[in-house]
Amino acid sequence: MNAETAGAEAVGATFPIGGDLPVRRLGFGTGGLVGPGYWGPRHDDPQRSVALLHRAVERGVTLIDTADNYGPDVAEELVARALHPYPAGLVIATKGGVVRTGPDVWHLAGRPEQLRARCEASLRRLRIDTIDLYQLHRLDPEVPLADQLGALRELQQTGKIRHIGLDSIGADELTRAQEIAPIASVQNRYNLLDRAAEDVLELCEKRGTAFLPWFPLGHGTLAEGAGTALAAVAAVAARHGATPGQIALAWLLHRSPVLLPTPGTGSAAHLDENMAAADIALTEGDLAQLGAAA
Repeated sequence: MNAETAGAEAVGATFPIGGDLPVRRLGFGTGGLVGPGYWGPRHDDPQRSVALLHRAVERGVTLIDTADNYGPDVAEELVARALHPYPAGLVIATKGGVVRTGPDVWHLAGRPEQLRARCEASLRRLRIDTIDLYQLHRLDPEVPLADQLGALRELQQTGKIRHIGLDSIGADELTRAQEIAPIASVQNRYNLLDRAAEDVLELCEKRGTAFLPWFPLGHGTLAEGAGTALAAVAAVAARHGATPGQIALAWLLHRSPVLLPTPGTGSAAHLDENMAAADIALTEGDLAQLGAAA
C-alpha cells in the first residue's frame, strides 16, 4: 500500500467514540454560528445558520460539536431547530462547566450541582433525553476532580449522558481522570502549527480515546502572515490545488486515526471547502514537509 492509498483510507475512516458511536472523522463545530467572543448569534437571520447545519449533514457530517456557553444557549438552540428530530447515526456532543457572562468573558462552574443543572438545561435545549457526548469544558481548580467527574458519572448512570469527555486537559490530569471515570474524548488545542498537546494525543492513541482538536485551522493563522512554516503549507497546498486550510485539515486526518477535527464556520462556501479536505491524500513527501513546519 503506497502513501497515497494509506492516506486516503485513513481520511475516509470513521472512529467509534466511546467504542460504540461511529462517526465520520471530519465533523462540524458550532462556534462559528455565534457572534464575536462567542456572544449572541452570528447571523441576524437564524435561518442562515439552520441552512448551514442542514448542509453539513447533507455533506456527510455525523458529529456535531457544540457547547452550552456558545451564545450562550444560542448554538444548542440552533442545532435543535435545524436538526431535531435527529437523523439516525448523528452524534451530538456538547459541553458544560463554563458560564459565559459577556463577549470573551466567562467563569468556571464545576460544582456538582452546577454541572447537573447545566446538563439538564442542555437536554432541554437540544430536545433529547440523552446527550451522546458530554464534555467538561474546563476543569474547575476549586472543585476536586473526583467531585466533578463524579457528577458526570452519576448523570451517565442515570441515562442523561452516554459518554464523558474533557476539554483542555493535560496528560497527567487525563491519566487521573481515567482512574475515576471512563473518558471517551479529549478536546484540546492542536493543529498543524501548534502541537503542544502532543503528549495528550499519544495517550489518547494508547487508550483509544477520541481527540477533538479545537482551532484545527489555527484560528486563522494558516491563512495569514508569512514565515517558513506557512510557506511549507502553501507549497503543499499548491501541489494539490488546495487551500492552506484544507491542507491543515488533511494533515490532522492523516496525523492520527483518533483525531476528529470539527472546524466551524458561518459560511456555506467555507463549509464546502473544509469538507473537501477529506478527499486530499497527502504523500509521504507532503507529510515530511508539513511535519517539519511546526
